[in-house]
Amino acid sequence: MANSTYPVSFYFSLSFNGEDTAFQEVSGFSKELGIEEVTSGGENRFKYRLPIPTGSQNLVLKRALNVEGSELIDWCLNSIDGSLSLAIAPRNVMLSLLDADGNVCVMWTFNNAYPVKYSISEFKSQENGLVIESIELAYTYFEIQNSESYSMFGNLFD
Repeated sequence: MANSTYPVSFYFSLSFNGEDTAFQEVSGFSKELGIEEVTSGGENRFKYRLPIPTGSQNLVLKRALNVEGSELIDWCLNSIDGSLSLAIAPRNVMLSLLDADGNVCVMWTFNNAYPVKYSISEFKSQENGLVIESIELAYTYFEIQNSESYSMFGNLFD
């Protein structure tokens, strides 16, 4: 019997290099098959639309500024500030969607990720908000792994 409980988007964990890191928002995990349009000589009614390799967006991580620093921030700043004089060390980043009991429902593994942008939110004297740091990671591809006890697709593909 398929699990009829749908997961919530606010209960997740992110793991980097074995270190669990807390983020308030994660976005940018999508895959898209590209299309190339090719015109054929003598055929004016249409263009051939051929598939090209899959593309993806950058993974964007947002959280309150951690003034104590972390291994993740050190890696980001060393990679970005190194101006390519040092080799960038890609890492795998794991994002887990959790159920109400804290068990993993679905895990996304972003392979060969490396930082491409680090930014801090604006400072506004008229607002009472947290300072947010954003990290953007480029990655080669991602894999999706469903938990044994939780199937996102139920019997759909059985």
